[in-house]
Order: sequence, then C-alpha cells, then structure tokens
Amino acid sequence: MLHLWYYFKRKTQQTFKPVILITGCSSGIGLATAKQLNKIKDYRVIITARKESIKMLHDKFQESERFLIRTLDVTDEKSRNSLIQEISKKWGGINILINNAGITYRSVVEHMTDADEFAQMTTNYLGPVGLIRAVLPYMREKGRGKIINISSVSGMLAMPTMASYTASKYALEGMSEALWYETKPLGINVTLVQPGFIHSQSFKKVHYTEYSKPEESSSGPYSDYYANMTPFIEKLMKLSWATPDKIAKLILKVIRTENPPLWIPATFDAFIFYYIRRILPRRLLLPFLFWALPGARKWGHGYTRKRDH
Repeated sequence: MLHLWYYFKRKTQQTFKPVILITGCSSGIGLATAKQLNKIKDYRVIITARKESIKMLHDKFQESERFLIRTLDVTDEKSRNSLIQEISKKWGGINILINNAGITYRSVVEHMTDADEFAQMTTNYLGPVGLIRAVLPYMREKGRGKIINISSVSGMLAMPTMASYTASKYALEGMSEALWYETKPLGINVTLVQPGFIHSQSFKKVHYTEYSKPEESSSGPYSDYYANMTPFIEKLMKLSWATPDKIAKLILKVIRTENPPLWIPATFDAFIFYYIRRILPRRLLLPFLFWALPGARKWGHGYTRKRDH
C-alpha cells in the first residue's frame, strides 16, 4: 500500500552509480537492505556491522569489487573516520549514507543510569550525526548526495518503558529536519524513514538496565508497566504485516528517487500515527493513548499516595 501513498518518479533517467554506505546490517532492516543492494550491480556498496557480527555477514555475502563488508562501531569516532577514509581512497567518497544502526532500551526513566542513557544516545543519535558530519564535505563538493536516517514511529509518539529510545529518535528527527534546511541549497537530500511495528524477532534483542531486566522488574512500583507493555509490544510486532524486506524495498525507492520527501512513514501504523499526531490536539491524543494501553489505569496501585479525587 505504501507505493500508493508515496509514488516516487524521477524526472530524468538514473545513470549515476552511487557509493552507498549502510550501518547496522547484522539483522532486521539493515540485513534486508543489504540483500536488496547486493542485487543491483550498478551500485557500489559498503555494508557494516560491529566486530561480533561481521563473520555472519561474510557467511551471507560474497565480497567483490563493488560490494564490501566492513567492521564499524558507529559509537567510535576512530572507527567511523577510518572507514570513511578507506572509502574515500577507493571510490572518492560516499554519495548515499543510510544510518540504520541502533539499539533499544526497555526501561522506565527511573531505571536508567547515565551510562545507559549515553549508550542509547551514542548509538542512535551521536554516532549517526558523526557519520553525517564526515560525509557532508564530499557531498557538498559534488553538489549531490542523500542522507537516509532510519527513524521510528517512536520519533513521532512516545511510549512508556521506552523513554530513552524515544528520546534518541526525537533527537534524530529534530536534527534531520534542521539538516534538511541546511543541505537543500547544496543539492543534498535528507530523508527520515519511519517504520512502526515490524514483524520480526527484534523484540528479543532489546537492552535492559540493571533495574529493568525481567528478574528485577517483576516487583516494585513499575512492575505493572513492564508486565503489560512487554507482551503488548511483542503482540503488535507479531501481528504486523510489515517486514524488514518491505522496508528495505521502500529504502531502495528512496535511493532511486530524485527528490524524496523528508518524512516517509514506512508502515501502516506509522502512517496512521503520522496524521493523527497532526490532526488531533495533544490534550486529547495523550489521554486517548493512555486509555488504550493495557491495564494502564491500574499502573502503580499500591505504590503511590496519588489521590483519585
């Protein structure tokens, strides 16, 4: 259905053979996108993952003169700069950057530590921004380029037990919007691809803090939050029709589009939330969403002195 909402059409035939760098290719959207890009012989592609996942990529893909597999820790400036320098020497620079790498902490705000917050923000925001800074000079010199940031429906609306993840996506979206203004006169496109719930096993890869891990969070003032939200999110993901492959095909459309829009809701739920947020006043939207959350009206009972009237 998404192709009906975003009908991308080039005004001129594409003859350019871009250099594409994509992060976070060990699973999910990143892996699916790597498979799509590997099929297109006119693209020069660098897929990346952390050191512990790089063997898996070598098992799945065959390197060639146009398709490279590299280790990259987006949180490490030296790792980012080293890879950018290698690509610049080999192919001159990067034409399309796809910031896909990310992690998700499942935790209420009170259960996060400074170290947890830093890990979340460094991976989902500071790392991508560092890569953007590194590729912009080349794109600016060439007068063309694309920066595709993989965001989330959490960049539109917050969810309890995912505050820090939401904050990282809000930051990515705010930066991307400002960057859109800054790069538009330079011929560089900025796009936010915003998936919602995806049918995948990614809910099993969430990060927990010392206090939010299941063995610690089964009791206490936030136990009902975790007990209800965890299966709720997993259920929505299992019921979703969207898959990493479908999102990867949408990303490929963005790559092939001459002037893609800034915001692209990438799943049905993201599309609905995109417009609900713009139509419904927040003073009505938030109470409605709270009412819709499983068991929310009983959260915290027995652990607070909040009066009901």
